[in-house]
Amino acid sequence: MAVKIRLMRVGKKKQPTYRVVVADARSPRDGRFIEILGQYAPRHEPSVVTIDSDRALHWLQNGAQPTEGAAKLLQIAGVFDAYKQSAGKEAAAKPKAKTPKRKTVKAEAAPAAEAPSTAAPVAAAPAEDAPAGEPPAAAEEQE
Repeated sequence: MAVKIRLMRVGKKKQPTYRVVVADARSPRDGRFIEILGQYAPRHEPSVVTIDSDRALHWLQNGAQPTEGAAKLLQIAGVFDAYKQSAGKEAAAKPKAKTPKRKTVKAEAAPAAEAPSTAAPVAAAPAEDAPAGEPPAAAEEQE
């Protein structure tokens, strides 16, 4: 059973507050959960983050994987630092943001690279028409 530490949205329309919960990865966002670890109120000034550090540390040590948003809140609460110290390794790293993979251009790039090489000698020919003592840029200014 894959267990996640994630945010569960509660509150009225356009006035969100979140619970930090431990839930099965297959359950819906606002659905069934195993345990409530804390809450997050982003609309208060400043934002309120309350997390039960002992229970969050327990779940992290037992293999629960935090989502990106939950990981930021655990970092703010100081739970990640405690987990890194207790684990003593880099396995406690935050989840990385998902970035799209770069597209690569295959065999089409080779013919395009050859075309400018044939045009290069043609561009060099007018520069040779300039008088020997003057640089090519000075010859263009006089014309």
